[in-house]
Amino acid sequence: MKILVLPGDGIGPEIVEASVGVLHAANARYRLGLAFEYDDVGFASLEKHGTTLREEVLAKARSCDGIILGTQSHADYPAPEKGGRNVSAGFRIGLDLYANVRPARTRPFLESNMKPGKTMDLVIMREATEGFYPDRNMARGWGEVMPSPDMALSTRKITRHCSERIARRAFELAMTRRKKVTAVHKANSFHMTDGLFLEAVRHVAQDFPEVRLDDLLIDASTAHLVRSPERFDVIVATNFYGDILSDLASELSGSLGLAGSMMASDTHCCAQAQHGSAPDIAAQDKANPVSMILSVAMLVQWMGEHHQAPALFEAGAAIHAAVDRVLENPATRTADLGGTLGCKAFGEAVARAL
Repeated sequence: MKILVLPGDGIGPEIVEASVGVLHAANARYRLGLAFEYDDVGFASLEKHGTTLREEVLAKARSCDGIILGTQSHADYPAPEKGGRNVSAGFRIGLDLYANVRPARTRPFLESNMKPGKTMDLVIMREATEGFYPDRNMARGWGEVMPSPDMALSTRKITRHCSERIARRAFELAMTRRKKVTAVHKANSFHMTDGLFLEAVRHVAQDFPEVRLDDLLIDASTAHLVRSPERFDVIVATNFYGDILSDLASELSGSLGLAGSMMASDTHCCAQAQHGSAPDIAAQDKANPVSMILSVAMLVQWMGEHHQAPALFEAGAAIHAAVDRVLENPATRTADLGGTLGCKAFGEAVARAL
């Protein structure tokens, strides 16, 4: 099976290299038959090709069994008309990667940012192809306009189709966990858009009578995440709400650097760390690669399920366990977690543990 590797910007090349090293170890142990192909996105692509994301890369990704996408410095890209294309959005729209899956859990051997005695083990299912993001809610053009220098307008798109399919993935996941789904919305204010989303989730819920569904306003959800995170199992949310909630949940559970993330359609999957590109520490071997490694583990498990290949699923689970074994020892953590290892050494430690 072929995996397309796209190192990206900032710390992207470092954390991707550490993650691919772990995959090589998994490849050898479980005889997975993985092959790797590399290409450029972000500033490296802009310098060579005049754009941060080429259509050829998307075409190549469609022919691969999995994608590893490094971090991107979107805020520093030039305007889209000058080649500064949003890479993540390009992949989500171009490959219809509508399900952004973001787990967050505490670990008993790591300090969290929650109240003493509180634990967390949840997954946020974030719809990723529409919503408030202006680069993915129009057939042509942009979802934001400025009629005058002192006025800006943004258009939000919510569809029944996208709402129902992310809801279905959420309920399917809940069936493998604690059988509870929480729909996050603001239907008391956004009567039509969030109202449609909530209606779609409730419609899908009828096919899963074993799963308990409740719903919360987005503002109340942030309070409950802090006060009673144990009430959540699977959270399903539209794009913007899911983005914010996942960062909050991951930071509460210990660190954004510990949060795996994958983007999936019904036929393709992409591993992408939940955090940003951290250009201030790029090329200094200071980055924490845990988020990227866990994202790759999620990708491998998705490939195992999609291709009915038990060895892949087992390898993904083993990578998760190996990361925890390395993190359990304070001496083998990265500096941001109080340890002494750099990015490369941490990846090598996980590969050895595997």
